[in-house]
Amino acid sequence: MTRRRWIADEVSANRAMLVGDHARHLAQVLRAQIGQEFEISVNGNVHRGRIATISPDRVEFDLGDPVAASVPLPVSVAISIFKFDRMEWAIEKCTELGVVRIVPLIAGRTESHLASAAGKRVERWRRIVKQASEQSRRTSPPEIANPIKFKGFVAGVADGSRVVLSEVEQEIPLRDAIIPGESLTLAFGPEGGWKEQELAAFASAGWKSASLGPTILRAETAVIAAVAVAASML
Repeated sequence: MTRRRWIADEVSANRAMLVGDHARHLAQVLRAQIGQEFEISVNGNVHRGRIATISPDRVEFDLGDPVAASVPLPVSVAISIFKFDRMEWAIEKCTELGVVRIVPLIAGRTESHLASAAGKRVERWRRIVKQASEQSRRTSPPEIANPIKFKGFVAGVADGSRVVLSEVEQEIPLRDAIIPGESLTLAFGPEGGWKEQELAAFASAGWKSASLGPTILRAETAVIAAVAVAASML
């Protein structure tokens, strides 16, 4: 049977710990017992772990043999902020698909009340990706960057392939814009799409423009579809 995987909150020598709500879920909801074995991810490496002590807000594991783990997908996504419930779903699914970094982006058509509230959602997003990482057996959660305005983002990505998904692009499908073997950053516009000057700024900074096809997708659908295409290519 596949062992459940946990991402350690603290590490000391050959001990790894879950603390706070993380520990309470294992200790009280799942009714863990001393001696039970799980997989524990510590600084990106996975080990067998045997529960040594349990308290309501702290569970300690003795670390054992290393366990083989998958390699994260070399894809970062910049998601223009949209309605939080749907954006959280997209963040969770990007995590399950293996992306390494998620950047909440404040674009020209991002609703002002969402842009102003986004900074307060970052810790919640980080909790979501940690839970999704454990569920999907990742070794570590993706980085969640602090929200950034468009101007500060577009010229700041220099490494690997850079692709902006655009509804006005008619010639280049996403699969033709991806270069296998290179890291990839995908940028997604807000509801209502990118402004013309934003697409021009992407082009000036060396980004490729690509399409997901002739249909108009909801923001969260576009994000998941594009990451799935990238995963199949990379």
